[in-house]
Amino acid sequence: MRKAFVITVPYVWLLALFLVPFLIVLKISLSDAAIARPPYFPLLDLADGIAGIRAFLSELDFENFAYLTEDRLYALAYVSSLKIAVVSTILTLLVGYPIALGMARTSPEWRPTLLMLVILPFWTSFLIRVYAWMGILSNEGLLNQFLLMVGIIQEPLVILNTNIAVYIGIIYTYLPFMILPIYSALEKLDESLLEAAEDLGCNRFQAFWLVTFPLSKNGIIAGSFLVFIPAMGEFVIPSLLGGSKTLMIGKVLWEEFFSNRDWPMASAVAVILLLILIIPIVLFQRSEEKAREAER
Repeated sequence: MRKAFVITVPYVWLLALFLVPFLIVLKISLSDAAIARPPYFPLLDLADGIAGIRAFLSELDFENFAYLTEDRLYALAYVSSLKIAVVSTILTLLVGYPIALGMARTSPEWRPTLLMLVILPFWTSFLIRVYAWMGILSNEGLLNQFLLMVGIIQEPLVILNTNIAVYIGIIYTYLPFMILPIYSALEKLDESLLEAAEDLGCNRFQAFWLVTFPLSKNGIIAGSFLVFIPAMGEFVIPSLLGGSKTLMIGKVLWEEFFSNRDWPMASAVAVILLLILIIPIVLFQRSEEKAREAER
């Protein structure tokens, strides 16, 4: 009974907070927009029994998904979001890996302090931190004032309302999600393996590339997923730091839901986005299972 309870709890959690909401969104994506409350039809009425369910199912269609392939705006939004998410994940990895490596190799008494410093930004509201970057990156912001003061530039740089500002915001926001999994993997690394590699003729870089990096692969993959998935559907950062010129699928979703009040189309966009995010995870899990079977 205890084993069954332990297994059942996460499945009930996923059913209630993932599968059921997804089915609701999928149902709305197959509906049609309407000037009503809620702003779509048909609505399921169980009072009519089986006949009502059959009539309800017969009115569902895939017109919203077909329209996604006809309007170029949605394709551009998906491609732009994918590009920004991939580049942001790579840049976050390049910044976060050295930090995680330094934390793992420092003395044990300093590690809790360094971990606290990594987690410290979460003590402040996410929205406030993004607004702070608006003040830093604006034409009259702290960054431009500092660069002008030291004489590096002669006129303010245009950073705010560009993709560069979006990259900066995403890297700053999701950097802890990259550092913590990599640090967890590197902390468990047996340093005698590095000593053995150096004894066998490897220099420090070769020992890192042949020993440290492969053994931290799971942390890199976990951190990359934790950054890529939320960055793909990010709305606040591109809206505040990217401005109107930055096209991401999260902004399109918000406009469809709240500006156009087209819930069926917004739900269709959300379903496609979810599939884009789930497919790589499923493929990765299958490849990992095949690798484990091959090792056996």
